[in-house]
Amino acid sequence: MTYELLYTPTAAADIDRLDLVSKKRLCKALEKFQERPLYHARKMMNSSLGDYRFRVGDHRVIFDLDGQRIIVLRVGHRREIYR
Repeated sequence: MTYELLYTPTAAADIDRLDLVSKKRLCKALEKFQERPLYHARKMMNSSLGDYRFRVGDHRVIFDLDGQRIIVLRVGHRREIYR
């Protein structure tokens, strides 16, 4: 069962700002995470940004699940994403 990926405008802008190597790594990781997102994700302690997070290299992907959809809310460097 594959989940559908949806990006918020903020997440799309965050991804556009990444360098080419990070974009490729992120794309490859998200394809893998589509199969079993909760297996790879961690629950957020403070759900004001989103419900779950992935780590992809030095970046975090913050997302929510809505049925069979992964809604990507934010993508950013691990040190800056929670500010």
